[in-house]
Amino acid sequence: MMRRSCFVSAIFLLSGLAAAPAYAARQVDWIVLGQSEAVYDAAADLLTAGLGRSGLQAPAPSPTDPAAPSPEELRRLAIHNAWTALSIPRPAGGLGEGGLYADLAPVPGREISALLRLEGAVHPFRVLVQIPDRLNVESPCLLVAPASGSRGVYGAVGLAGPPGLTRGCAIAYTDKGAGTDHHQLDHDLSPDLSGVLRDGGLRAFSHPAVETAAEGMLAMKHAHSGDHPEADWGRHVLAAAEFGLAQLRGALPSEAGVQVFAVGLSNGAAATLRAAEIDDVGLVDGVIAVMPNITPPGAPPLYDYGTLAALYQPCALGNSERTLAKPLGNSILVAAGQQRCAALVEAGLLDAPDPEAARAVLLDAGFDEPALALGAGNVALDLWRAVASSYASAYLRRGPAEMPCGYAFSAAGAGAAQRAAWWASHSGVGPGGGIELIDGLAGGGDAALPGLLCLRELWTGESEQAEALRAAVQQTRATARLPDVPVLLIHGREDGLIPAALSTRPYLRAARDQGSERIAYWEIDHAQHFDALLNVPGLDERLVPILPYGWVGIEHLFEVLEGQSELGSDRAFNPTLGQGLLTRERMGLR
Repeated sequence: MMRRSCFVSAIFLLSGLAAAPAYAARQVDWIVLGQSEAVYDAAADLLTAGLGRSGLQAPAPSPTDPAAPSPEELRRLAIHNAWTALSIPRPAGGLGEGGLYADLAPVPGREISALLRLEGAVHPFRVLVQIPDRLNVESPCLLVAPASGSRGVYGAVGLAGPPGLTRGCAIAYTDKGAGTDHHQLDHDLSPDLSGVLRDGGLRAFSHPAVETAAEGMLAMKHAHSGDHPEADWGRHVLAAAEFGLAQLRGALPSEAGVQVFAVGLSNGAAATLRAAEIDDVGLVDGVIAVMPNITPPGAPPLYDYGTLAALYQPCALGNSERTLAKPLGNSILVAAGQQRCAALVEAGLLDAPDPEAARAVLLDAGFDEPALALGAGNVALDLWRAVASSYASAYLRRGPAEMPCGYAFSAAGAGAAQRAAWWASHSGVGPGGGIELIDGLAGGGDAALPGLLCLRELWTGESEQAEALRAAVQQTRATARLPDVPVLLIHGREDGLIPAALSTRPYLRAARDQGSERIAYWEIDHAQHFDALLNVPGLDERLVPILPYGWVGIEHLFEVLEGQSELGSDRAFNPTLGQGLLTRERMGLR
């Protein structure tokens, strides 16, 4: 259980605090808007909130009063969701005797939660620092772990927690300006620092009020903050690192140096690379980037290839022979795909209603065959539309009532329990948990097509809006200029959301072209973007999870910086498929 907690609400400049030690050199301007601390014993520990491996395998824990969960219940739910949304907390995910970790033993310690705000931003972002009781004071280390996707502040606990906390490292998590602090405009409710909904006080995100908030209207932080958080992902990571180092002050000998690793997955991985690129004081000692949503010089960004895939990938599924052989492929997708092909011909975007012609468009755009292998899942889950509509709103800095192309998010049908749980359970982008994506342009035989054409036009068109969106995307582009620190890139060959051919591989080439020598790349065959998909019956025989390679990569980086190993050259892993315990041998590590 939680042993002690206290809350401090303040607004002050970091420079107003006692002088920080040399290792906390500050290079990002930020202020603290609010801060709290809690101490957790083994019953509510840092790694699994006391759930353990068995609790993570069980259904999500239910609050005593689902409509009014306590801060402790929200924390437990958030950590459970962070694990299960991105990993497989069972033997198939490398957990169990003989696997990477025999179990997820409790890690007691402290959590410091804070709301920070970057200079020039309107809204705060979350940072949460975990300091284990068994802090390694002989070789102190801090992992900085930005959340994947647009998830909440605990979003990277499944990646950073096992290798970091069990080694005695502190961890600084951040939602990097996105997250799940939805402002329910129809009820004027928003989460406070603890995640509990409030109609006043210290809010983690509060969108300007509208004169008449329609039933269900809500503002989501990534899509509607107006701050364009993606452009500042690197600054969010560096600020989180600096804040984390400040919390370690007093727990370590004054002369102690702290090794700082930036570790992340997907959007979080891109944030770690962006942080390293702008690190001018040598704060970051190493980087692990797993499936980074990164746009190096000359490569197309996610918005470009995502809106293209939103149009053409459904049509490509119109080939029944190919689609029915794909994971998650079914006859409904085939029929809808054939309808999309016909609609694309009518719109002048295909010469003939041919699924193979649509596949050719995607291949010409840079998708490779492995990245298209799991396309049925992206279409079935409507991922492309959910991502593109939210990102377009973020890039154009639109509010919830003025999203581009007629889109909106509505929670008109959400119950009180769903609303209370969003902070802990929502992904931060797209529909889910009672939130629906409203398509204001929907119409015709292929109802989704008009909105998707509009989103695509924002990339290819010449309007003022299109120019503004492309300028905003340019602000997110990486430089691939890295400091002289070890950097390990990891990507799944079958990643169909962030294909390696459009992200990690060109980033690696660009970094090496600019002189980076301490960079290596691991590419994993049979691995894709969402490990949780392996819970679908049959897929665990065709795919392997990628998160365990992130754990191994973090452990490897420790060995490199301790002089026990070399970073090594690029590696291609061909793991052994099959059910049962995922071992190092099956992963191809020995």
